[in-house]
Amino acid sequence: MLEKLFEKSSQILKLQNYIYKRYFYYTIDFNDKMIGILGSRGVGKTTVIIQYLNSLELSKSKKLYFSADSIIASSLSLYDIADEFCKSGGEVLAIDEIHKYKDFEKELKEIYDFLDLKVIFSGSSALQLEHKKADLSRRAVLYRVKGLSFREFLELKLDRKFESYTLDSILENHIDIADNIISKIKPFEYFKEYLQYGYFPYYFENPQTYSLKLEETVNTVIESDLPIIFNIEPQNIQKLKQLVSLICTSKPYELNITSLSKKIGINRNTLYQYIYYLNMENIFMSLKAKAKGDTIFSKPQKLYLNNPNLSFSYCQSNEIGTLREQFFLNMLSQNHTVLYPKIGDFIVNEKYTFEIGGKNKSYEQIKNIENSFVVADDIEIGFKNKIPLWLFGFLY
Repeated sequence: MLEKLFEKSSQILKLQNYIYKRYFYYTIDFNDKMIGILGSRGVGKTTVIIQYLNSLELSKSKKLYFSADSIIASSLSLYDIADEFCKSGGEVLAIDEIHKYKDFEKELKEIYDFLDLKVIFSGSSALQLEHKKADLSRRAVLYRVKGLSFREFLELKLDRKFESYTLDSILENHIDIADNIISKIKPFEYFKEYLQYGYFPYYFENPQTYSLKLEETVNTVIESDLPIIFNIEPQNIQKLKQLVSLICTSKPYELNITSLSKKIGINRNTLYQYIYYLNMENIFMSLKAKAKGDTIFSKPQKLYLNNPNLSFSYCQSNEIGTLREQFFLNMLSQNHTVLYPKIGDFIVNEKYTFEIGGKNKSYEQIKNIENSFVVADDIEIGFKNKIPLWLFGFLY
């Protein structure tokens, strides 16, 4: 059994030795004994695992990669594979698509407790792994990852390096930072392309088929991942798709739970559950008020598709205001808490208030709020507390 797995593993490690390393490759502490990488399909989790394995100065017999839904691995348990690998001198075990394996958390615990192995695993379903976190929290270190930032998109497209900046750096020094970037590139030459196509790395494999692949990715999540995780009946899968489609027709600030539930033909509680599922699977982004809490049945103040690429792919028309807010929220939610304020569009880390708009957006609405900023599209460089929207794509 191991012989076949090793043969397949060697082929994959040899054929998929990608050079470009995404931001999260450098944030993972590979010294930990058990590491989990969680995120949307297509963000590059498998690539990072393979890059890590290829970086190890170990013989092929001491490192093993396989997918949990592999036919070759289907006849034995994860623990049996790990046990045989360990007994044969193995040191590093990588398991992909672990969310496809029933009760994976129990076997990972046993592997951690009884075998002298380093384990790195990935799962496209952040939702399921988050539910199992209580069982794994003392053992596995979990990393949640996002799609390409605007900075990463530029690095891949132009084959050159760009520095990332903290939020505080951008707020304090945005003029100098933007001036430095503009001296190297013209951001608006690429920003619209990024908003429409640049969130997932597979865009660079074949730009012509990107929209089709994106739709296939979302369909797989809805038709396969979610039903496996939550035992959703097949007849309700279409209702999840309806929900995604209906969000396109509603502006974020016009979210009406009662109207949505009637249009889809489900009760309010089921609708809240579906929103929660799609939010955790990175198809939706929910923006909640500070006082509302974070339970399945708390109403989001605004609801967006997760990133502008999804809007271009699924929506017949796009509101520029929605796209701007989507981009800002997606970039800021990587390392920051973003909530809906009483005044303004977003409050970040319960400290900074942001109003999003076009180049002529004024301070009028937030002029009396401390630590408030206007984030403006269609400007290359800002002034005082007015910051260009595209610059927030350099946060990671």
